[in-house]
Amino acid sequence: MLTILFDGVAYGMLLFVLAIGLCVTLGLMNFINLAHGAFAMAGGYLTIVMMNRYGISFYWGLPAAFVFSALLGVVLERTLYVHLYTKSHLDQVLFSIGLVFMATAVVDYFMGANQQTINLPPSLEGRVNFLGASIGVYRIFTIILCGLLTVGLQFVLSKTRFGSRLRAAVDDGRVARGMGIDVTRIFAVTFAVGSGLAGLGGALSTGIISMDPTFPLKYMIYFLIVISVGGSTTITGPFFASLLLGVADVAGKYYVPAVGGFIIYTIMVVVLILRPQGLFTRASR
Repeated sequence: MLTILFDGVAYGMLLFVLAIGLCVTLGLMNFINLAHGAFAMAGGYLTIVMMNRYGISFYWGLPAAFVFSALLGVVLERTLYVHLYTKSHLDQVLFSIGLVFMATAVVDYFMGANQQTINLPPSLEGRVNFLGASIGVYRIFTIILCGLLTVGLQFVLSKTRFGSRLRAAVDDGRVARGMGIDVTRIFAVTFAVGSGLAGLGGALSTGIISMDPTFPLKYMIYFLIVISVGGSTTITGPFFASLLLGVADVAGKYYVPAVGGFIIYTIMVVVLILRPQGLFTRASR
């Protein structure tokens, strides 16, 4: 059980890093970007190319995936997304879904439709025994790295001037501009960081799951479940929701493999019936 718990926590932490960018754009910027998984796919494939074709270390692939996806996010945000901030949510959904299909077609053309994986460095291979449980070294690495990212992100959003300016820009952009806040720059930086985190999550995913052109569509529902269960107005909500769903998914597939894949959907349905606003969001009065 302890082994399953650690694997579930590692999967949940990875899911959180993958989904947090969408949570930020949806909850803080009020923008629905269903193409979020495409940035994760970009980071994952960049890591695969760096390692499998050029022999570059996995440890260099992680920051490269973050930077590449962040730069890609900046370019798309300044050229495409910026025109949709004032549009309806339906327009945002249709546009971002279109980008997903375009990204899938591009990756399929250049990388092929086959699933691709990487060989982890020796320092991240193997397992260690802890309280009688056999825990993968890479799972431990994922938990520690994602935990540090979570703490850092929460600190930036709640304790720094940038975080307060972001909240002000979201609450009332016109007033924020009148107070001298560069709302355009704030949104661009926020979108870039969210895209970069998605790319980093995609790079980390290559050590656990395979990467293929359908990745954005396959995991889009997982991102939305995390936000639905945890709520989109905080960072802690999606964090705990990711852990809950990660453990439930891994445990369900292990103990009841016949229906294990449906457990997280069952959790989502129950939560939405009992608390439509999410487990960690206060109900509006």
